Amino acid sequence: QVQLVESGGGLVQAGGSLRLSCAASGRTFSTYGMGWFRQAPGKEREFVAAIRWRGGSTYYAVSVKGRFTISRDNAKNTVYLQMNSLKPEDTAVYFCAASESRSATIGSHEYAYWGQGTQVTVSS
Repeated sequence: QVQLVESGGGLVQAGGSLRLSCAASGRTFSTYGMGWFRQAPGKEREFVAAIRWRGGSTYYAVSVKGRFTISRDNAKNTVYLQMNSLKPEDTAVYFCAASESRSATIGSHEYAYWGQGTQVTVSS
């Protein structure tokens, strides 16, 4: 089992950057595929980015591709989401999640473990 704690959210102006971190407990972190999702008020949770267990393969939602970068440091049990050129429509609670599948998967049902979320607010 793994526990996840996100950090790094906050308020930023449009065009700015934030880096989210997700610290994981457990010795088997390196075997999990990791993902980031977000949920805006009144909307469904949506996929943002995913990375497979050893890194390398990554996937992004069309809406964030070219602006966001997912990475992981297995030695630190941490996954990151670097967010650049932020837009007001990026405002949401961002969640990291761990999948027992080693793949980078986009389906939320593939993820068994979730963090509590961190708020990102982008002002115009």
